[in-house]
Amino acid sequence: MPTNLKNPALYINRELSWLQFNTRVLKQALNESLPLLERLKFLAIYGTNLDEFYMIRVAGLKKLFSAGVNVSGADRFTPLHQLREIRTYLHEEQKVVEHCLLDIMNRLEKEGIFFKPYRETTLEQRKVLDRYFHENIYPVVVPIAVDATHPFPHLNNLSFGQIVKLRDKDDSSIERYGIIRIPRVLPRFVDIDNRIYIPIGSLVAEHIGDLFPGYELIKFSAFRITRNADIAIEEEEADDFMEMLEEGLKLRKKGEIVRLELSNHADDDLLNFFNRHANVFKDDIYRFTTYLNLGALWQIVGNKDFAHLTAPSFKPRNLPPLDSDENLYAILDKQDLILFHPFESFEPVVRLIQTAAKDPDVVSIRMTLYRSGSQSLIVQSLIAAAESGKQVTVMVELKARFDEENNLIWAKALESAGAHVIYGITGLKVHAKAALVTRRVNGKLKQYVHIGTGNYNPSTATIYTDISYMTSNDAITYDMTRFFHFLTGFSKKGKLGELYMAPTQIKPKLLSLIHNETRMGSEGVIIAKMNALVDEDIIRALYKASQAGVKIELIVRGVCCLRPGVEGVSENIRVTSIIGKYLEHARIFYFKHADPQTYISSADWMPRNLLRRIELLTPIAGEEASAKLLQILELQISDNDLAYELQYNGSYRKVSHDGAHTINSHLIVETETNKVYNSTKKQTPNYVQQLTNRLFKES
Repeated sequence: MPTNLKNPALYINRELSWLQFNTRVLKQALNESLPLLERLKFLAIYGTNLDEFYMIRVAGLKKLFSAGVNVSGADRFTPLHQLREIRTYLHEEQKVVEHCLLDIMNRLEKEGIFFKPYRETTLEQRKVLDRYFHENIYPVVVPIAVDATHPFPHLNNLSFGQIVKLRDKDDSSIERYGIIRIPRVLPRFVDIDNRIYIPIGSLVAEHIGDLFPGYELIKFSAFRITRNADIAIEEEEADDFMEMLEEGLKLRKKGEIVRLELSNHADDDLLNFFNRHANVFKDDIYRFTTYLNLGALWQIVGNKDFAHLTAPSFKPRNLPPLDSDENLYAILDKQDLILFHPFESFEPVVRLIQTAAKDPDVVSIRMTLYRSGSQSLIVQSLIAAAESGKQVTVMVELKARFDEENNLIWAKALESAGAHVIYGITGLKVHAKAALVTRRVNGKLKQYVHIGTGNYNPSTATIYTDISYMTSNDAITYDMTRFFHFLTGFSKKGKLGELYMAPTQIKPKLLSLIHNETRMGSEGVIIAKMNALVDEDIIRALYKASQAGVKIELIVRGVCCLRPGVEGVSENIRVTSIIGKYLEHARIFYFKHADPQTYISSADWMPRNLLRRIELLTPIAGEEASAKLLQILELQISDNDLAYELQYNGSYRKVSHDGAHTINSHLIVETETNKVYNSTKKQTPNYVQQLTNRLFKES
């Protein structure tokens, strides 16, 4: 009898799957084999991830609950059920987080890095701290009385400060409450000699008399709030989308408070005072014995004096043919290039745009920009190109969450320079990563394309694993021209020929590729690497492929709603997640019986990517380029050091090894890249030279 593939039991809840992902990040912080500051880095990442989860996902669930929505997602969990599960999970995990931080801090003391409250410092150190307070903190900190004539202040998203209860020195019967806002411009730790870190709240608490003259401190607690930060903008009738976005950014600071974090100094008295005004649900209040803002730990992670306590750095390389002085256009005239970042340098991508900006033969540059960073050489080159009279067209996605302000700044600068700037497509985010350079060569136009899985951001290109594809293939460049025409013009039914574009083409193509492997039965093989797998139709297609005997390897970094190991449904599906030194960000797909077999994409397998964004799926047909992508996939499904395997119950188990045959995919690619770079022979990296691959040994 056919299985009901819509059965909710076959699907893992998206939010609970995300929590499992962040737990895997936390496990890196718990890993005692890693250097201490590397462990602290993962704790900072864990905290930053959790902030965004509350700002977006939990805030969204609260809105659904308030709106009376009963179910959401294939698992059919109600918003209330999800909120309860999330709160239970996080309150339990908080104990692990605090234990982890205390353990790391104790170990750092043996290495000469100390965390101390003000009162545990020496007299000489206090003099330094007092001077720092009066010179750097006192002028910008904001003491606020709260009473009948002083209303409770508005606190922006991620506001940090202290709740204080004070006593009048002249009349001990008079007690008052106040708030001290500690602006984000101040560091969360005041460091002495780059090795002793004093929490800023501890320093502020010792100077209450300076902030509230005539009063003495009875008790205090640090606090931190998280607000709903998801901007909802109605785009219809929008005459000025930039102006609307600026308004949305202001509203983000005023969204509903969805989480309150307090230090363990907070008794019921302080909590009740604060929550009379903040009105945070009791289970969204978290009390900490350690520091509230884990993201602030980046300040310590970045201490250059203790670089030996971080993971060994790796310098991205330019491999043949990009290690020569040969002109980049000449190289692309002869061959396509696949670059595996951050092991292979992002510099050639930057060089493509910088060269185009200066080249008198270049007539136009077209690009999409999603997250380019605050200091972007690429955008600066585009501005220079526009100012020199070249035709520059840039699609700046103003709705790139948490990067909107940078994008607003760049959009205005580009427009001022004379570039044609597109501020988004109504109802859709433009998430595709693409650039097109058009040159005049011997009286004819010649075009060059870059398509990537990651953003045009050289900073993140050193820590994210991504793929770049560079080509002058006429079919691809023609399609890319049509793609940019779709962005700048009107086209409801536009389709590309060689490339595939969401929201109209990628999902049907993926379903077709999966169906094709399904027809091959036990001969079928699918390997897919992505950040998230949520789309129900894709998951059902994979279940059908598994039922037909297709071998399916999924490398999903984060959320995965597919449930492996279900008898009669998903026995042939294995799901792993790699968490390590680099953030896995590339989307690479392999279908054994397709032609071509390999693809890269900007899109994860989620409804938002496939149906509500403009994305690109790019077939990689060249034999060498395709083989390189397949090697990356083979290596990652063989990883037994950084990989976690998804279990039937939704939890993840660390993939084990015997110690003698450790396969750390990040380390292997670093080693192989350096080997090629230092070799006198021109060759392509062979990432799987020493691996015995269980899936492909018979193929």
